[in-house]
Amino acid sequence: MNELFGTLSDGTPVHRWTLERAGTRVRVLSYGGIVQAVEVPDREGRSGNVVLGFSGLDGYLAHPGPYLGALVGRYANRIAGARFPLDGRVHTLAANNGPNSLHGGERGFDKRVWDVTPVPHGLRLTLVSADGEEGFPGRLEMSVTYTLDERGALGIAYEAVTDAPTVVNPTNHSYWNLAGTGSGAGPGPGARSGGAGGHELRLAASRFTPVDADLIPAGDHRDVTGTRFDFREARGTGTGYDHNYVLDKGVTPAPVEVAELYAPASGRVLTVATTEPGMQLYTADHIGEPFAPGAGIALETQHFPDSPNRPGFPSTVLRPGETFRSETVYGFAVRRGPSGT
Repeated sequence: MNELFGTLSDGTPVHRWTLERAGTRVRVLSYGGIVQAVEVPDREGRSGNVVLGFSGLDGYLAHPGPYLGALVGRYANRIAGARFPLDGRVHTLAANNGPNSLHGGERGFDKRVWDVTPVPHGLRLTLVSADGEEGFPGRLEMSVTYTLDERGALGIAYEAVTDAPTVVNPTNHSYWNLAGTGSGAGPGPGARSGGAGGHELRLAASRFTPVDADLIPAGDHRDVTGTRFDFREARGTGTGYDHNYVLDKGVTPAPVEVAELYAPASGRVLTVATTEPGMQLYTADHIGEPFAPGAGIALETQHFPDSPNRPGFPSTVLRPGETFRSETVYGFAVRRGPSGT
């Protein structure tokens, strides 16, 4: 289903598409490729929205900073000093996070209106990022496909090609609250309710990337053993996380399950499978009005921050003749009792 969601100041219409299958309903906007809502049942069979979002376009335009539910790129996460070398040339990017580049710059994929085409059980979103846009080299043709499978799992598949060497690292920036966020209400009743601090997380990562005060990687990967970063056994998430985890599986040709998030209050379970080597865990400690800090948890599948400046990190370079591919699948289930049964 396709409906008008709003209009930008230049007259560009923004549409909302609804996907529904096997008990899952997903609403996607052409603006930013935003996942506005994901509705799934709790242990009592009551359907509720489990991602943060706004009920109208004005909310997203007024509060772009959290990147609520958006597709971000060309490069998710941070690039130090808003510059990187490639084939002997240093490329200077838009600095929109202090001295650094964050999530593609001032006008990344999250602020573009995507072309949307229905596909079986899903949507294919496309855009062209011009050579030099936000400082990134090469004309990039990007597509992102949202699908719901026969189990109601949400798949997000990315593809990109370029006409010149560049770097690519997209992700989806949804904030999850499996207690049921009421986020569709936007700035009003329900927008500040139901923090995600009571969730339990299991994450298949024995290393993480420590960061400096600007959240840029500081040194090599560090072992999580004996630290608050160890989620190899499920435990409460708490607060104070905005860190990249080095997934034990590395880069894989097909999605492999790497994470499970559980809300004891609702019984809802979210599983995350991905082809990517990293996951940024962000507990939304600095999210602003109309949401309260800790209102949701972002589990951003991606390559590592500042990879273009770190030869030891998995490469994010894309060259002409190659196709960038990445896939992440979000699965949904319920546990019937507080014991986890």
